[in-house]
Amino acid sequence: MLKQTLQQKMLQKLSPMQIQTIKLLELPTVQLEQRIKKELEENPVLEEGSDKEEEDVQIQQAQNEQEDATPDYRLYANTTSSAKEMKPEYATVSSKETFYQQLEGQLGFRRLSQRQHTIALFIIGSLDGDGYLRRNTNAIVDDIAFRLNMTVTKKEITNLLAIIQEFEPSGVGARNLQECLLIQLHAKKHHTVAVKNAIRVLDECFDAFAKKHYDKIIIKVNIGEEELKAAIEEIVRLNPRPGGSLGDSNYQEQAQQVAPDFLLEMENGEFQLSLPRYMIPELRINNSYTSMLKKTDKLRTADKRATALFVKQKMDAAKWFIEAVKQRQQTMTTTMNAILDYQREYFQEGDESKLRPMVLKTIAERTGQDISTVSRVVNGKYIQTHFGIYPLKHFFSEGAKTESGQEVSTREIKNVIVACTESEDKKKPYTDEQLVGILRQKGFKVVRRTVAKYREQLNIPVARLRKEL
Repeated sequence: MLKQTLQQKMLQKLSPMQIQTIKLLELPTVQLEQRIKKELEENPVLEEGSDKEEEDVQIQQAQNEQEDATPDYRLYANTTSSAKEMKPEYATVSSKETFYQQLEGQLGFRRLSQRQHTIALFIIGSLDGDGYLRRNTNAIVDDIAFRLNMTVTKKEITNLLAIIQEFEPSGVGARNLQECLLIQLHAKKHHTVAVKNAIRVLDECFDAFAKKHYDKIIIKVNIGEEELKAAIEEIVRLNPRPGGSLGDSNYQEQAQQVAPDFLLEMENGEFQLSLPRYMIPELRINNSYTSMLKKTDKLRTADKRATALFVKQKMDAAKWFIEAVKQRQQTMTTTMNAILDYQREYFQEGDESKLRPMVLKTIAERTGQDISTVSRVVNGKYIQTHFGIYPLKHFFSEGAKTESGQEVSTREIKNVIVACTESEDKKKPYTDEQLVGILRQKGFKVVRRTVAKYREQLNIPVARLRKEL
């Protein structure tokens, strides 16, 4: 049985402008610039320039109408601003071949049948960006059958993979780290005693080598400590990520150009914070569409009403976008000013010992914003200061207490851990318990579990894995 009822509900919905603001707030400056370009392309109502420029254009047009006899060259002027001329270009074009193109090029020099060439190309396309083949042979056989409608055997895959493993960079096509390093050692023209020992170490004692159980290796391979040291020197010179050595955009180890979202300068001891306006153009609504909307509103035909509706929708979208950009700038500035105020002593000189413990909640309470809003401002954003360029996340850290009860940033503790592990005797690296003792001598009240957590956050291995001969 169907039944109709009336029910009142309190719902909180975000307006289109609020949704736009949230999305734009997450974008760093370079991506915001690209987003604005996209909006300018898609919305004809939106255009670059300030309202004052629009007024100047209208005045110029009126003057031009009165001066029809004036030559054309007198009616146009170069309106390119110096800011635009100084605008840096962040998009770059590389003429280098990609990792996969280089492998395909080398494949062309091998005498293979059309069938072998097709299968080898598929194997190359299955490689990860770092040069490894992490898919098992059965999966590749199934994929070739499904995608290329070819029946291949595991032996064909293995034989062609062996050919690819002879390509440059050496080690490409390996299925794991052990195989990658062994391929590079076998490819050396001169097999010295150190190279031969290195091959034996990796071939017979890879697990012990990975865990740095050097005593076990010496016994099993039956070599001396100096011979093992020479073998390890050969191994550490190898490339564990052969695909990442060509500088292609496919690789994870690629240089990224950072564009600061904030510029901080000191003038007479006072902070001067600004956003790089030269990258973000001023936006306005094209007045010709406003006039068009006024004219079409008076017309009653279906086509004119449809045109008016289209123009109105585009105008609303343009207004929301312009307001969202303004709101983004305001929120960014408010948040960064709160960070500057809280970390004032640090920003004056860049002395990390002056960095106070600070979490997202700290800034959210000082600005009256939600924690999620502060998180969006901080994530992926950078500031250029007089002592360097830093990600905003750099200034956030938890708090810890010294023996005297003073609260300090955990970054100070991490700096001590880094300094200790860098200066330690690599034959007898510090254990976590020993690091606890050193930190307590320096006045930091910590336990072993805390040291282990900070060490892992710093990507510092345990003492056993830091041991060297």
